[in-house]
Amino acid sequence: MSIRPANLLFILSDEHSPKALGRAGHPFVHTPNLDALAASGTRFSAASTPCPICVPARAALATGRPLHEMGRYFDNADAYDGGVRSWHHALRDAGHDVVSIGKLHFRGLPGDDHGFSAEKLAMHIVDGKGDLLGLIRDQGSPPRKGASKMSAAAGPGESDYTRYDRDIAAAAQTWLHEEAPRREKPWCLFVSLVTPHFPLTAPPEHFYRYASQPMPMPKLYGHEERPNHPFLADYAATVPYDSHVQDEATVQRMMAGYYGLVSFMDEQVGKILHCLEECGLSGTTRVLYTSDHGDNVGARGLWGKSTMYEESVGVPMILAGEGVPAGHVSGAPVSLTDIYATALDAVGVTEAPPGNSLSLFDVARGEVPADRMVLSEYHATGSREAAFMLRDTRFKYVRYVSYPAQLFDLRSDPEELQDLAQDPAHADTVAAMEAYLRETLDPAAVDRLVKARQHDILEANGGREAVLGRGDLPFSPPPGVRPAWS
Repeated sequence: MSIRPANLLFILSDEHSPKALGRAGHPFVHTPNLDALAASGTRFSAASTPCPICVPARAALATGRPLHEMGRYFDNADAYDGGVRSWHHALRDAGHDVVSIGKLHFRGLPGDDHGFSAEKLAMHIVDGKGDLLGLIRDQGSPPRKGASKMSAAAGPGESDYTRYDRDIAAAAQTWLHEEAPRREKPWCLFVSLVTPHFPLTAPPEHFYRYASQPMPMPKLYGHEERPNHPFLADYAATVPYDSHVQDEATVQRMMAGYYGLVSFMDEQVGKILHCLEECGLSGTTRVLYTSDHGDNVGARGLWGKSTMYEESVGVPMILAGEGVPAGHVSGAPVSLTDIYATALDAVGVTEAPPGNSLSLFDVARGEVPADRMVLSEYHATGSREAAFMLRDTRFKYVRYVSYPAQLFDLRSDPEELQDLAQDPAHADTVAAMEAYLRETLDPAAVDRLVKARQHDILEANGGREAVLGRGDLPFSPPPGVRPAWS
């Protein structure tokens, strides 16, 4: 079904867990602006990232393609360079203005064409090289020195990231006031915020909303409760966030920092949406909100992303505006790769999207194949071998190269407390999802291809010892801020 072309305001956050949303049923998080947006449109409750870490997720979001299909952009040192066609290229080539404001996390070297009409306040990977340490994935991979900053920075105040997001929100409002009225064809404004990504330093008015009262401890946080899986052990050994957590008070402070940043980010979203209405553009503009990946927020003793649990691999996703059912929740499995087809539909570009990209407008109306599955894959920091996730309307299957597979029934066990992969009663489900995965890719072959590419990048940067000597960068600095190496 075709829709009338209109403007598209696409707001992307960074590291927003799909569960940290009032409209998703969170018991205490304060997200009034996103909740109102969801009430006016459709929320996709089974949305996933193509990779639960920043740089690869953003490359797949741009191109509408899974990482293994592109054969590159696998980690935080292998960033999107414009070499694979993006939805930004498609919109611009069709004569539409497509402007980005904020974090891109692309390579960003001179001569790179990412497809935008303009990039404002763009954050790219440092020096076009990014996180070279993440290329070292063998047994001798050293613990990340910057891991201690996760707990140390948690508290009230301002960080480079909150200041950056205020600037991004201000620039977006300025563009809506001054530039949007001049456009004759439908435009796309891509506003990419960087919170609630750590550092977990939240403005006081948001931090103390949560720090002033006890919060339930994260799910399965006790050491005796945590699942015992080698992939998680590898991650914890390389990125030992939780080893720096001293006591329950530290956990409470970290949670207050994270949820405070979620509310701060929601506040910036509210400013942009209010401006859209103030400028008289809300009737001619559709709004899409999502995040590049989630955050574990202490669940199972995990902080940050990089796992295939819903807190990390899941993302919030909301679409609102003309042609979108209001107050609706879609349980169909969708992915950030679907944004390619969605952006084309929104502004009226007839170019065919990549084959795996499905328009969210169609999904919101129920026009989705009954057997659809979405894929996520991980080849980056803290992993010794690849991880692949398949999700349909009920089950999640996580496949590793040699480690035990996992299976979760998200309908009866949404908190993923019971791994059913070894349960004989679910052998047929495991076999069916394994067959589907094998039709898509060969896990061992992809793992070899990725590691060969990472080896080449490592050698091109002086090899293992040179990269270890470069230091650890816990997070990318905003434009104009010098990197803080550990």
